[in-house]
Amino acid sequence: MLHDATFQRADLREADLSGAAAARAKFMSASMDGAKLVGAALREADFTRASLKAATFRDADLRRTRFFRADLREADFTGARMSGTDFLNADLSGALWIDGKRRCAAASIGQCQ
Repeated sequence: MLHDATFQRADLREADLSGAAAARAKFMSASMDGAKLVGAALREADFTRASLKAATFRDADLRRTRFFRADLREADFTGARMSGTDFLNADLSGALWIDGKRRCAAASIGQCQ
């Protein structure tokens, strides 16, 4: 249970937070490359400027989550719920999209192209 927790500038590289209940948690500027957030409940969480290269968000609840300027290169969003998710200026290059088949093009900033 990590509701409303703050992990600002935390080093969570390769951390396994699968199944975590972390609604409204703050991960601003956190280093989370390779983190596993499979099935995590992250509604309204804030990942502003976080580094999430190759992070796994399979089947995660990302509704109204904020990824402003986050580095999401090669992240896996297969099966994630993302209604209202904010990717403003986020780098989604090479990310695997929610259908588990589509890869975002190089230089996909703010949206998967």
